[in-house]
Amino acid sequence: MKRNRIILTTGAAVTALVLAACGSSSDGDSAAEAPEEDAASSEEVVEEVPEEEPADDSGSDDSGADDAADSGDGDVPPWCGPNEITLGFADGFGGNNWRLVTTETGRREAAKCPSVKELIYTDGQGDLQKSISDIQGLVSQGADAVVVFPDASEAILPTLQEAYGAGVVTVPYRVYPGGSDGDDYTAYIALDATNDGANYCAWIKKARPDGATVLVTSGPKGNSQGTDMATELRACLGAEGDKYTFVGEDPFEVTNWDPAETQKVITAAVAKYPEIDVIASDFGPSLVGALPEFTKAGLPIPALATSDGNILGCFWQDQQDAGNSFDMMTVATGNDHARTAIDYAVAVATGGEIPSSTAHQHALFEDSLDPDRPVQCDTSLPDYVFHSADLITAQEQAALLE
Repeated sequence: MKRNRIILTTGAAVTALVLAACGSSSDGDSAAEAPEEDAASSEEVVEEVPEEEPADDSGSDDSGADDAADSGDGDVPPWCGPNEITLGFADGFGGNNWRLVTTETGRREAAKCPSVKELIYTDGQGDLQKSISDIQGLVSQGADAVVVFPDASEAILPTLQEAYGAGVVTVPYRVYPGGSDGDDYTAYIALDATNDGANYCAWIKKARPDGATVLVTSGPKGNSQGTDMATELRACLGAEGDKYTFVGEDPFEVTNWDPAETQKVITAAVAKYPEIDVIASDFGPSLVGALPEFTKAGLPIPALATSDGNILGCFWQDQQDAGNSFDMMTVATGNDHARTAIDYAVAVATGGEIPSSTAHQHALFEDSLDPDRPVQCDTSLPDYVFHSADLITAQEQAALLE
């Protein structure tokens, strides 16, 4: 069995935080401020891992990942070309469960390509200077391509420009770092959160055809993911006239994707607004601790249009069993976004078939109104596993997060 070399550069401690899991930042502001690790020196670990067998992609409509399906050349995907490369995978902050699963997803995607002879992973631990030195280190170690989760947003742009100027295929994803494709880096693999807003809108009109009062929540103020989602949702529902109304801040209530902050927002909203029929949010797991505020106030739990997580699915099931049923739909939380970025970077660096899209879309996942998309809960697994992750099962996530 062919083995590729994986180098992991990590801190000594990894926190089990769900905060800032979505990780999407504003186009101008710094990223969701992920908590930094406790001070710890980094160490480099060289690990030999077996090359992955391609996973069954059925049920996923993720953009770049799907381009990697059947290549017609054995098990090698079309984005994997013949040129052998070293691939750098630079994470701005790797210390929460969502990031750990996302990193493993990216590793497995890269392992599909036998031309990726070495993968070097770095964790910036939420520290801008470490993130900068990590990327510079990847270049100095001879990386042919680097995929970057740029939590520091525009602050990391000069470093991306340096890597790109040195001839390294440079692909930031999910958090917009400023700049433009072909000038400052090879390509930015964006999150198409506008598509989330459109999906939320379609479901809300199905679930509440006679109209509804809607509260929208997201992460940090101005973050691009929440802004794009909320803008599309407001425009789409607004086209129905005055049937649908919004409460709360425009475009969304700021929660920083933090369960404690979310609880403050929801508690205040319950006290302020006599009726909330729907909550639209781009990170569902952070809502779980706050939703009982409705029950405490003698109000029904609103319908939810959000993203998946085991903790949310099990909360929904518990409420069904307790007679507090509510409607819910989710999109995939987005661990597979890393696959889209990996596919693109590897394609350019190895001479493979470049994926047609530079935008990632979250797949529709659960819908309590659709028997073909049941809400998923497994009480034997940790709260913060994501059933929607396509390349790594919930059971594998549980083992990874132990």
